[in-house]
Amino acid sequence: MLGSLLLLAAAPAGAFTLPEGTRQLIVGRAESWEATEARLQRWERDPAGGAWRAVGVAVPARLGRNGLAWGRGLHPAMPGLQKKESDGRAPAGVFAVGGAFGDEADVPRHPALPYRRVTPADLWVEDAESPHYNRHLVLPDGRAPATDWERKQQMKQGDPAHKLKLFIAHNAGADVQPGAGSAIFFHIWREGGGKPSTGCTVMDEAVLREWIGWIDPSRQPLYVLLPEEEYAARRAGWKLP
Repeated sequence: MLGSLLLLAAAPAGAFTLPEGTRQLIVGRAESWEATEARLQRWERDPAGGAWRAVGVAVPARLGRNGLAWGRGLHPAMPGLQKKESDGRAPAGVFAVGGAFGDEADVPRHPALPYRRVTPADLWVEDAESPHYNRHLVLPDGRAPATDWERKQQMKQGDPAHKLKLFIAHNAGADVQPGAGSAIFFHIWREGGGKPSTGCTVMDEAVLREWIGWIDPSRQPLYVLLPEEEYAARRAGWKLP
């Protein structure tokens, strides 16, 4: 379902810059590795390249309850704390974005952005011992889960925070590492932003809906999430806004 959004490969250490084909960018900046809050800003650039220009205003978001750790995305492997399953940390780095999932039959979106209405048959595998780890599965014939394992992997049902989400491609694609973290999304925050997440980037519902309508897969959208000190250190070399 995620298709070409996950075909981008990580660059070797020391050689990374944002891909030339990327024309849409979401940048999240947190005060520190321990921060549970961030400011998110959208950026665009035209097909001929050139400078990034801001889209809209920066918005608040909540991160993992334990802060951040380096994730597995398009950026090189970095020294320091690494994202692990159930560590309560949001993955830092540079990640592809898409597709969308929700409770509704459809939502306003670019026609090329994949969207799936979540049913009882939809699983997202968080079992690190499974060969399907960090993958979306649909049970045969659309049936509901029939085993304890299937029930544990079932995508959340009837949870307002998860009624709409957009996949962040951490530890995804062909190079999934068992135990390195799974099921990372943009989704709706709880208590109006009063609670952190378990590792996702969460925000106001109206903002998430607007952003899902803005994402254009042909523009190779990416998400950059970094603590301020790392952002300052990587900004020039990675060609960040």
